[in-house]
Formats: sequence, C-alpha cells, structure tokens
Amino acid sequence: MPVWTSLKRSLSVSKIYVNRENNHRKVKSMPFFSIHFVMIFGSLCLAWGLRYGWQNSGNVAYPLGWQMRWQKALVCFVLPPLLVLVTAIAVLCMGAEGQMIGLQAGRLSYAIALIFLIYSIFRSGQLALNGWQSLQKLQALVVDSQDVNSVNQSVRLLNMPILFAAQIGFWRSHLFVSQGLLDTLDAEHLEAVLLHESAHAHYRDTFWFFWLGCLRQVMPWLPNTQALWEELLLLRELRADRWAAQYADGLIIAESLLAMVSSNMHPTQTFAAAFGATNTSDRLEERVNFLLAEPEPLPQFSWRSLFWIGFSLLPLAVLPLHY
Repeated sequence: MPVWTSLKRSLSVSKIYVNRENNHRKVKSMPFFSIHFVMIFGSLCLAWGLRYGWQNSGNVAYPLGWQMRWQKALVCFVLPPLLVLVTAIAVLCMGAEGQMIGLQAGRLSYAIALIFLIYSIFRSGQLALNGWQSLQKLQALVVDSQDVNSVNQSVRLLNMPILFAAQIGFWRSHLFVSQGLLDTLDAEHLEAVLLHESAHAHYRDTFWFFWLGCLRQVMPWLPNTQALWEELLLLRELRADRWAAQYADGLIIAESLLAMVSSNMHPTQTFAAAFGATNTSDRLEERVNFLLAEPEPLPQFSWRSLFWIGFSLLPLAVLPLHY
C-alpha cells in the first residue's frame, strides 16, 4: 500500500510537470504574446494617437503662435514615425531569443521589425535617387554659372522661358534660376527672389526636408501626414520670406511671388525649395498677408521640441531589461 501511494504521487507530480511544460511551450509558441509584439503594437497605437490629435492652426491670425505653430507641426510630424522606427531598431537589437518582464521574444514580430526597417531603408534610398535624378536633369539644362554678391552663392542659369528659382541639392544646395526669370523681373524684384532662396540655403532646408520626406514616405498612412507635410512646407516658405524681408521690402517680395506663382514648375519638394512653391490660393494669400503684415521675429531653435522628439528614443531604454 505505501508503495502504491508513492507511485501515485510520483505519477501526479509528473503529470503536473508535463502540463506546466506544455502550457509553457504553448505560450512560448504563440507570437502574439511576445514582448516584441507588445512593443511594436504599443508604438503604433501611440503614433496613431499623437498624429490623430493634431489640428491645423493655419487659420489662427498672425502674429499669434508662429513659434508654437512651428514646434507643434514639427513634433507631430517627426515623433510618431520616429517612435515606430526606434522601436523596430530596439526589437532588432534584442534579437529573436530571450525574454523581458516575463514575456518571451517572438521570431514573427522580430521578422516584422526587420522587414519594416529594410522597407524604410529602401524607400529612403528611392527618395534620394529621385532627388538625384531631378538634380541631374536640371544640370543638363545649365547654360551658365556665375557668382552673385547679394546672395553670396553661385547661380546656375537654366535655359528655360518660365519663371523659376529654387535651391536644389542636399547639405550644400545649388541655386538654379531660369533665363525667363532674368528676362521678366527687374533688378529689385530679382534680388528679392534671390534673397528668399538664400534663406533656404541659410537654414539648409533641402537637407532637413529630405529627412522629413523620408519619414513621410515610410509611414504615409498615419493620420494627417499630408496635412502636416503641407503645413511644414508653408512654414518653411514663410520663414524664408521673413528672412528675406530683413534685406528687402516685403511688398517687393510679395509682388515677385505673385509674378512667379502662375508660371512656376515644381521639382521634387524633398530636394528643392522653390520661391513659388505655393499649391493653393489660400496658402498664397497667407504668404502675401504675412509679408505685408508687421514683421515678426524669426522662429528660433527650441529645446522643448527637441525634448519631445527625444521621447522617440525611449524604446532603447528598455534594452537592459532584455535577457
């Protein structure tokens, strides 16, 4: 009898151990319970919520909130996709094995993060290639190049009858102007256009908007992506207009803008910052009104914006918890 009781106890203990082991294997094999999936799904939900809560403040009368408008648009545009990208990088650094806070790592979610990063690199490379091809096409139309003292930059003359002026390139952009622009505008209006384009070179807008364009291409399905992109393009042009107004009359700049909008071509906005890059009549009216209003201080670098964007690095902070 004692032997039989001991044997029953051994069998029950073994059965309990086997059940626990099977349950552990089931949980481990289910990809949706992985820590990687929780991180990716959480970052997507947070990114969606941050973008969904943005509202266009373009109808706010100037000069109220211009600095805040810049900060809000930039943070809402950059933070959500950057958070998802950094989360994918964190998952890749963790690897497909191990666990964190009691949850196992999952190979499926690891593969999803890897595919997403490869896709992001591909789309960014595609965008860079398109910009380079646009630059090469314009280079083929260059008939002359000369230095202009007023903008402290070499101007490349294009053999085109339309009115066109734009900074095109990456970190060191090039200023392109058309023969039609030189033939149509007088010296005063031409200098206003060149000063506006010099502002884009001063702020290196083509460089920064290339990276913003990459974020736009990688996750275009996030809410308000197009609206935020157009808002940032408008704010970029307003900043260049305001910078040029320090050296030229705002009325002259507004007249030059109105003269160019009707006959302007638009190269890729990722690598180009064109003077007449205004797609809708309400934004054109906003630029003109801004130039004719009382001059406002230029937007300054904001540590607050950098602080909020820095939240996208939080997924990297949990790496030490993975083992």
